[in-house]
Amino acid sequence: MPGASAICEGEAVVENAENAENLENALNAAGGHDAGPAVLKERRVEDAATLKALADPLRLAILDVLMAAAGTGPLTAKEIAAALDEPQTKLYRHIKQLEKVGLIRVAGTRLVSGIVESRYSPAQESLRLAPEIFSPDSPTRVDAYDAMLAAMDRVRGDFRAAATAGRVDFSRDDSGALSGLFSHFSYRVAPERLLRLRGQLAAVFDELHAEGNSTAEDAVDVTLFTLLYGVGPVPAAGAAPAPTPASAPAPTLTPAAGSRNGGGPGTES
Repeated sequence: MPGASAICEGEAVVENAENAENLENALNAAGGHDAGPAVLKERRVEDAATLKALADPLRLAILDVLMAAAGTGPLTAKEIAAALDEPQTKLYRHIKQLEKVGLIRVAGTRLVSGIVESRYSPAQESLRLAPEIFSPDSPTRVDAYDAMLAAMDRVRGDFRAAATAGRVDFSRDDSGALSGLFSHFSYRVAPERLLRLRGQLAAVFDELHAEGNSTAEDAVDVTLFTLLYGVGPVPAAGAAPAPTPASAPAPTLTPAAGSRNGGGPGTES
């Protein structure tokens, strides 16, 4: 049908040449861009749909790339695919899911060879998981932990790729620009010490966030992944799980490692 549009791998294809020319003129006249609402500094996540969207390492990687490019402009699906070294067709359904829950948005469009090509940008600078979704009676508790596990998988994949490529080095002393630090241990501490430790770590993250990205020529991309949690006693048979203390801070999904703004969503807890 003349003038009809079809969807081809997530992009709108203009089938009629005259309509394509008219659309191109209209897009060009509009600048091919819609600034839209301001980007949120932080988005509080508490709904199941958004948590499910976050529970996939590839979708987190897409957010990573878009957040890294936030200072330079929106990206097309083709550009995101190139940054991730993934087939472009593999990304469309993930991009649409992120767009559907409002984690990313269409920042502009342009006509390329008869195809209306969308450009995407993140809708927020960071994500914070609401504390109430971790309560024992929360219907989204499992979804919240799935999002955290996806972040772990994402960091694991990034580290494996960087290590295999020889881009990380744990052999250097404190003067090495690429020096790494790895610790994995368990201690038995009082609850108030656990909260104090959590506060100390959070202060480091707040300091880094306040400093922002370095513009030094020798600056390096740093990954900081922290998982801190206390394991309570095993409940007695038939007893309900102990409630999460009201004073316990909520886990945080922040722009994660590997990008100029800290990277794709990583997890603080």
